[in-house]
Amino acid sequence: MRSPVTDVTPDPLHAELLKIAQEAAHRAGELLRDGRPADLAVAATKSSPIDVVTEMDIAAEKLITGLIADRRPDDGVLGEEGSATEGTSGVRWVIDPLDGTVNYLYGLPTWAVSVAAEQDGERVAGVVVAPMRGEAYHAVLGGGAWMTGAWEGERRLACRPAAPLDQALVSTGFNYVADVRAEQADIARRLIPLVRDIRRGGSAAIDLCDVAAGRLDGYYERGLHPWDLAAGDLIAREAGAVTGGRPGERPSGDLTIAATPDVFGPLQRLLVDFGA
Repeated sequence: MRSPVTDVTPDPLHAELLKIAQEAAHRAGELLRDGRPADLAVAATKSSPIDVVTEMDIAAEKLITGLIADRRPDDGVLGEEGSATEGTSGVRWVIDPLDGTVNYLYGLPTWAVSVAAEQDGERVAGVVVAPMRGEAYHAVLGGGAWMTGAWEGERRLACRPAAPLDQALVSTGFNYVADVRAEQADIARRLIPLVRDIRRGGSAAIDLCDVAAGRLDGYYERGLHPWDLAAGDLIAREAGAVTGGRPGERPSGDLTIAATPDVFGPLQRLLVDFGA
């Protein structure tokens, strides 16, 4: 389990990494928003025929990795669409060029670009840009979480005040492998009578930022990859949320949970009991 940290003066390197992440994510978001072809088609599939990649996912990742290579050529990169280099600087970029690809394919607005930077394995800067919302979220380790949108300046993010689990609005996501989806649907069926309601947005990065922004009390999902959660996890923690996986573990593909401090523990216990 990981709790938020107290504000400190950001490390100059972390501030530099944040600036690059913001530029890369905003540029990729503009490409995806403005360059989406009317006849957008599936370019490939991943875990199953419904887990898709479009030509725009690939183009956005090339834009981001090209910018990073130009600014910091010695850094490592891990990207959803295949970019993977080790680097020699101790910094690694974890990139999801289009989180919520199926939403994007169908013209739904809930999709985002997620760019995070790690230093020696620790997430130190993260940016999530949601172009169709007109919003962007960012955080530096120890510097709080912030949001920009259809208002002037930045707003500091803070997760919702304490609420019991039965009054919590919780979001989740479903895997693209059919038998896994069936198990996840059963867990959601068992959970829904015990919470206020359940949402399914289709973008892990946005769900994590919505916990940070106080729009959700909690979020959980199995099957995430590092690029799905790297930026959003940092943003949620810096907004006061607690994030983790199974008891004593960090968020991972096995289980990711982000919630307000009062909701996290009860939600985690239920999910473990239900076999999530």
